[in-house]
Amino acid sequence: MSDVTYVPTQEDFKLKNNSEELGLDSNYASQNFWKEVLIRFFHKKSAVVGLILILLIILFAAIGPGMNDYTYEGMIQEEKNLAPRVSWLEGLGIFDGSETVSTSVGDVQVNKYEEGGLTDVYYWFGSDIYGRDLWTRCWEGTRVSLIIAIAAALIDMIIGMSYGLISGFFGGKVDMVMQRILEICNGIPRLVIVTLLLLILKPGMLTIIFALLLTEWVGMSRIARAEMLKLKEQEFVLASRTLGAGSFFIIFKEVLPNIVGPVITQVMFSIPTAIFTEAFLSFVGLGIPVPRCSLGSLISDGYNSFTTHPYQIIPPIIIMALLMLSFNLLGDGLREAFDPKMKEM
Repeated sequence: MSDVTYVPTQEDFKLKNNSEELGLDSNYASQNFWKEVLIRFFHKKSAVVGLILILLIILFAAIGPGMNDYTYEGMIQEEKNLAPRVSWLEGLGIFDGSETVSTSVGDVQVNKYEEGGLTDVYYWFGSDIYGRDLWTRCWEGTRVSLIIAIAAALIDMIIGMSYGLISGFFGGKVDMVMQRILEICNGIPRLVIVTLLLLILKPGMLTIIFALLLTEWVGMSRIARAEMLKLKEQEFVLASRTLGAGSFFIIFKEVLPNIVGPVITQVMFSIPTAIFTEAFLSFVGLGIPVPRCSLGSLISDGYNSFTTHPYQIIPPIIIMALLMLSFNLLGDGLREAFDPKMKEM
């Protein structure tokens, strides 16, 4: 028996190209979580349409008031109650400034632009009873509604989410006390709280945001608490505790990233509610004070002139309907995108 030890060399080893033998199924290939979310989201056509509409409305809210020489508060008494007129469409016989007016002898079609000699004047959405440009006012009002929507989303994410996560994580007496406070807040109708606040405080955007601050976070806190109760006994939470992680580190660094899907979905669904609340308050005269406007106040003004000049109420109603519908479509798409049960195998 030889005592010589054999030392393997590189020639003894040969790499084998067996990629064809492996036959990896691409349907089960590992993918990034956010990439999968995006794929599922863009497969939902209604959600993509909602996202596009939201981006278009935001774009017009940003640049719309500056697209002509009018301001949202400027009044020209000689140009009041003018029908919509668009230069590149009037040649087709539409949006040419004419409107049908009901009189004692029947319906009569009139054109106040021609009667007043306003040949070079164009109001794309028409003008109101005070001679203010409805195009500028509609997009200025959309700005107000979007600001309130963003404020409601931040309130949901900061207050509601934090409250629900803390309540669910600590449990016991802490959870019991926090949930009783939540039930008291939820027991009083939201519109009653908002209306009373606006009667006590000065009406305005900050007052509406403060009212939403007291009521808008309840739904989010319940969802966050339910997700926390489901996850706080998981192995990764136990591992963090074992390694000495603090409670708030576990809440906001370990659990929160795992519930980002339900949180984002709830935020998207809360935005239309906030927009509707503001519109309702403005409609009944408790919202944004004049001369500023919101979609709700524009609908209220148009409602008063609906029988004589129906075109004044149509633009804000369409913008509000598209805005609320788009956020609902977006929220529905995000819910399916973040739901692992919807994953296509």
